[in-house]
Amino acid sequence: MSQPSSASVTTAGPSSDWVLELEGVSVRRGTKMILDAVGWQVAEDERWVVLGRNGAGKTTLVQIAAARLHPTRGTVHVLGERLGGSDLSELRPRIGLASAALAERIPADESVRDVVVTAAYGITGRWREEYEDFDTERGTDLLRLFGVDHLADRAFGTLSEGERKRVQIARSLMTDPELLLLDEPAAGLDLGGREELVEALAELAGDAAAPVLVLVTHHVEEIPPGFTHLLLLRDGQVHAAGPLEEVLTSENLSGAFGIPLVVERAGDRWAARSAR
Repeated sequence: MSQPSSASVTTAGPSSDWVLELEGVSVRRGTKMILDAVGWQVAEDERWVVLGRNGAGKTTLVQIAAARLHPTRGTVHVLGERLGGSDLSELRPRIGLASAALAERIPADESVRDVVVTAAYGITGRWREEYEDFDTERGTDLLRLFGVDHLADRAFGTLSEGERKRVQIARSLMTDPELLLLDEPAAGLDLGGREELVEALAELAGDAAAPVLVLVTHHVEEIPPGFTHLLLLRDGQVHAAGPLEEVLTSENLSGAFGIPLVVERAGDRWAARSAR
C-alpha cells in the first residue's frame, strides 16, 4: 500500500514549485473532524483524481484548494500563495471550479453564452457589466471545445444534465486558470452522458497547455485517460496517494471504501467491483 501521507507524492522539488500544497490540514465542524492532518502536494505537470466514499472529505478538500474555505489547522499554498496571507480576489480568478454548489447559483433563464462569459467577472447572472469581443469569442471557443456551442442561445435551465455539466466546465476555463478543480462533474449523468464527459476530460488532460487538473469522483469508472495521480481519502485522512497506476490497487481501494473490491483495467480505462 502507498504511504498514507504526503511523503508518497513528493516528487517535484522545493515548496515554491508546487501548484498546490497542503501541510497538516484539518477542518473541524463542531465535534466532527471533516479533514484530519491531510498532507498533499500537486506539481505543475500532474492530473489528479481524488477518490473516496461519501463523507470522506472530498468536497471540503476541493473548497480549500479553491481558496473558498480556510482550514481549522494547517497551512495551504495555492499557486504559490498562502491562504490567510494573500488577496483572495486576485487568487481566485486563477482557479477554475466546477461544482454542484456553483451550478445551483446559475439562473435558469441565463443564456448558455452568458453562463460562460460571466465567469470573467466571477459572477453568476449577467447584469450591467460590459464584455469585450474577446470575452464572447473565448466563451464561444470553449463551448465548441466541449461540443455545446450550438446551445449558446438556449436558457441554461432547459439543458439536459449532461449538457449543463459540459457548459459548467467550459465556464470554469473562461479565465484561463492555472488550476482547474472539477467536483464530481459526472454526478447525475446517464451512461452516454458520462462517457461523453470522460472523453472531453481525456482530451483536456492530454493538452499540454491545459491547467493542472484535479477531478473528484466516487467512481473508478469515471477516471479519464491521461490522468496521472490518485489521492484516496478515508474518513478525512489520506489513505494512499501517488502515481495512479501504483495507487489504484484492489488493496488500496478496498481499504478506502471499507469493503473487499477488485480493481480491473481494460486499455486506458479502470473499473471496480465487489470481491464477494
